[in-house]
Amino acid sequence: MSRSHRFTSALRVLWAAPTSALGLIMALPVLAAGGALRRVGSTLEVALHRDALPSRSRWRRVPFAAITLGHVIVARCGDDLERWRAHERVHVQQCERLGPFFVPAYLLASAAAWWRGDCPYRGNRFEVEAYASEEPNTRYHADSARETDAGEAIQSPSDSGTR
Repeated sequence: MSRSHRFTSALRVLWAAPTSALGLIMALPVLAAGGALRRVGSTLEVALHRDALPSRSRWRRVPFAAITLGHVIVARCGDDLERWRAHERVHVQQCERLGPFFVPAYLLASAAAWWRGDCPYRGNRFEVEAYASEEPNTRYHADSARETDAGEAIQSPSDSGTR
């Protein structure tokens, strides 16, 4: 790795550090409950359970499978981390671009989606970018999505694709 690349990488980590600090705070209860921590490049991955969560686990009630704050990815279990890793890495890159402004920008993007009548999660421009990275031929369209009882937006396969 060249000196300029290391310097640029260090700047990205430093720029995202305030948001990464929030991620570390979020990771503490997972680690206290016996979670595992591993470093992958400049990212810390934290997962509560190595494999799938037991069906009776109270952690199944957490409203997300994985979440990223800065360079910290927190997942309920290793299976969730594996499933959502590419998606969450896009959020790491977004955080590197926006630094301490990522969380406010994300919240504003959710509010803008809600204002448009879209799902605040799936209509959020940051989520649209992350989902597109893992499903390049699928695009989220607000008019073909509906919310489930759990509040997540779903879209039928016949409604996906570009328009």
